[in-house]
Amino acid sequence: MKLLGITVFVSLCFSISAYNPCCSFPCQHNGVCVGDGDEYSCDCTRTGYYGKNCETPYWGTWLRGLIKPSQETANYIMTHFSWLWYFANNIGFLQDMAMSYAYHSRINYIRIPHVHTSDHEYATMEAHYNRSYYARTLPPVPKGCPTPFGVAGKKVPPSAEELAEKFLKRTEFITDPQNTSLLFTFFAQHFTHCFFKTEYHRHPGMTWGQHGVDSSHIYGQGGERESKLRTLKDGKMKSQIINGEEWPPSVKDADVFMQYPEGVPNEKKFALGHPFYSMLPGLFMYATVWLREHNRVVTILKKIHPKWDDEQLFQTGKNIITAELIKIVIEDYVNHLANYHLRIIYKPEILFGESFPYDNRIHLEFNHVYHWHPFSSDEFNISGTIYTMDESLGHPEIVVKHGMKGFVDSFSRSLAGKMSHHNHGERTRKVSVAVIKHQRELRLQSYNNYRKRFDLHPFTSFEEMTGDKEMTKELEEMYGDVDAVDLYMGMFLEKNLDTGPFPITLLAMGAPYSIRGLLANPISSPEYYKPSTFGGEVGFEIAQTASLEKLFCQNIKGECPLVKFRVPTDLAREARKNLEQAKKPRHDEL
Repeated sequence: MKLLGITVFVSLCFSISAYNPCCSFPCQHNGVCVGDGDEYSCDCTRTGYYGKNCETPYWGTWLRGLIKPSQETANYIMTHFSWLWYFANNIGFLQDMAMSYAYHSRINYIRIPHVHTSDHEYATMEAHYNRSYYARTLPPVPKGCPTPFGVAGKKVPPSAEELAEKFLKRTEFITDPQNTSLLFTFFAQHFTHCFFKTEYHRHPGMTWGQHGVDSSHIYGQGGERESKLRTLKDGKMKSQIINGEEWPPSVKDADVFMQYPEGVPNEKKFALGHPFYSMLPGLFMYATVWLREHNRVVTILKKIHPKWDDEQLFQTGKNIITAELIKIVIEDYVNHLANYHLRIIYKPEILFGESFPYDNRIHLEFNHVYHWHPFSSDEFNISGTIYTMDESLGHPEIVVKHGMKGFVDSFSRSLAGKMSHHNHGERTRKVSVAVIKHQRELRLQSYNNYRKRFDLHPFTSFEEMTGDKEMTKELEEMYGDVDAVDLYMGMFLEKNLDTGPFPITLLAMGAPYSIRGLLANPISSPEYYKPSTFGGEVGFEIAQTASLEKLFCQNIKGECPLVKFRVPTDLAREARKNLEQAKKPRHDEL
């Protein structure tokens, strides 16, 4: 009996210590855990900390910690004190200083070279050289841990379907309190498809993209698709005129694969740079306006350089379009997201005097936190005609029917949804379930671990995360531990900032990936960012003065429509009133 007791005790001890000790993530402040049997060590090299778990700061680190504002404090300062930022925005050297801080405070979070992929939780050369992988900001959770998130939470986490049904399902459309428009929603989707190109048939951690803003969503990735979309004359891309407006060519004239519902003949299919852009009218709208802008730009170049051949006109036009895209993303798109009083500008020269790596890798986490499905509404009001999501899927001709002006104007007046829990539509909720499953397959670390990685304090309770007592009880029952929340779920469960459409974690994570990727683009480098790259001073000026409004207004005949990422207050008030009225039952429904 005594021998049996000893055996049970030894077996119990073995089972307790049989897993990798790094499963508990003992190393703090970005220290690297190295497990060996029951033992582990923390590599604190260049973290600014020392000790068994990299918990003790060196005096320089301690001093910087006293001076450096937290992410929350920095966000508060930049979204308040408008009088201070007025001077910073309008005095040259102050603006340069502010932008230098804004750039560096973000890009330094993304370390180069990249050391992790989804196949290894330790550093490999594969992570650097094999660009078919997305990079990883944090390594995967070690294999064989007691729970999917290391040691926190339940051995079997709540199912993705259960989480989506309980916390994501939309019962009624909640509008964004910051008045974000649908024009913004589809800009986000069209832009990110330039570099979020997951090869799901191979592995959800792999990509067929080129890790940056290569404008492939406009021109097509690869020489074969690109050449099929070109006229091969005067640098222009193929197009067709319908109802007096320029639109993309049909597939019968540009034989490229496009995603369409079954049964659509080739003469009714539009040929675009990205095969998915035929599925949603909002994406088709952006594909069209960039096509028009390219042809407008190369027409200008042809007048300046009449002896240039087709190839030089096309490639120079592509350079200009890429620079325009980056400028619009930073100055219209990023400014809307951050909602700072500091005006973020595209000024790559700020980094020219330093050693900055002009190379980029798209991180898996960036791809996963960019699923902003609540922004999308269930239906679209285009010039008084209502289209449901199902009615619009696979029907880009809706844009042609209403004309570019009417479509853009309608999207600028339509409110996007609130980025939060309980606001995913039926279609996008299915995608959410897939994302959660992929994150678990890829062994992404917990939401709290990513907060720590981006210098945010980890949440100590579900109530601190959500600010909602009812959800707190439900989450405690399902997850069991706030350290076991999926990255995807966390960004919708966390309460939003009052000053913007996102919670602080999503802002703190998204900005470094975005800013680094845009500034590390070769177009932003000293070798590229000069007049000769853009065909001279005229082309350079087009690139330097681009804006969202100009993109549309210069490519729509007649009076320009409303072009806004934020619905004007009076129009937003009217839109909400109409939504409330639409909820009320009609007499024939009573």
